[in-house]
Amino acid sequence: MPSPDVYWLALRGAHGVGPRTCKLLIEKFGAPEKIFQLNADEIAAAGVPRNTARNIAEFRDFESLEKELCELPNIGARLVKWTDADYPPNLRQIADPPPFLFVRGSAQLTDANYIAIVGARAASDIGRRMANRLGLELAAKGFGVVSGLARGIDGEAHQGALDAHGKTIAVLGCGVDVIYPAEHRKLAEAIIDGGGAIISELPIGTQPLAENFPTRNRILSGLCLGVVIVEAAEKSGSLITARMALEQDRQVFAVPGSPLSGKTRGSNRLLKEGAKLVECVEDVIEELAPQMTGPRSSASPPEVPAESTPTQLTSNRTAKVEVAPFARATEGAKTLGAVTESAMTILNNLKDSERLHVDSIIESSGLNAQTVLKLLLELELEGRVTQHPGKLFSLA
Repeated sequence: MPSPDVYWLALRGAHGVGPRTCKLLIEKFGAPEKIFQLNADEIAAAGVPRNTARNIAEFRDFESLEKELCELPNIGARLVKWTDADYPPNLRQIADPPPFLFVRGSAQLTDANYIAIVGARAASDIGRRMANRLGLELAAKGFGVVSGLARGIDGEAHQGALDAHGKTIAVLGCGVDVIYPAEHRKLAEAIIDGGGAIISELPIGTQPLAENFPTRNRILSGLCLGVVIVEAAEKSGSLITARMALEQDRQVFAVPGSPLSGKTRGSNRLLKEGAKLVECVEDVIEELAPQMTGPRSSASPPEVPAESTPTQLTSNRTAKVEVAPFARATEGAKTLGAVTESAMTILNNLKDSERLHVDSIIESSGLNAQTVLKLLLELELEGRVTQHPGKLFSLA
């Protein structure tokens, strides 16, 4: 007798069964094991095409699926099903939610306050820095950052969130045991070790085929309140994510770019079509304030009235929220002019060197990593510090 979880994999594995059919059958009959007790006529009566109903009724390859489930603990993964309490609430609301997710990592997926950052793989230095900054700022303020682990913008967004010791989730177009691209293996490990997660609806061992990524993108956008596009060409895969986000009633944001660059024509077109322009993290937070749930980071919490926090995204509603700069939000900070004492310590350290790596700044300042990262970001925004590739900083 197969275990109950095997029937979930079997339902999705039957030829012709997609996420919408899974949702239809589960809503109609409940647990998948009940579905496999039905004949083809009973399944078809629920609105399933007859050939698909026959494939479900005749499915017998349970043994290989049982082996797949037994392999999950060996790769540090678990199965999260559509009916489980820890299934992502935002994702459950879309028209075609995956019936289950393979998850590696300890992140609780029930937090509704996720924001996606996606964009070009062959990104410019400016685009990479913007993605990193957005990931860092959002994570520092308590938001989960979602992206696709790809080269360029995706990787920088994940890294920015990790630099702020925040939670980030990578949605893969392959199995959770297949890290793509291979050079992001250490980044994937850091995401898991940092309390985040790597997730996929695809069976373990599935390779990163091109056809997997458009369907992957619906999960990426479906997890989130909104999607930020950083550098997208005319035919970028990020535009597919943006389209899916709109279909899911999620807010779409875009970072403007030079009209002379082909890398940003797609994102600039999104702005013409009504996407919200993003120049800083506050542009995202203010727009999404009505949909946020739960407490934010103590560094700079957006003040959202309780009556203005619906669970569903409504794109026609906005709220003005004051997001306090870190220096104002730090209680008891002793200031010197417009700079906190801690920030002045960092500035003094930078005086003695042309460029310093962030780790050297943390060590010499005596401050913890999260404080240094937030202060460097604030000083960079104020024009006092310049960040260079490789996490190097200098006085502006």
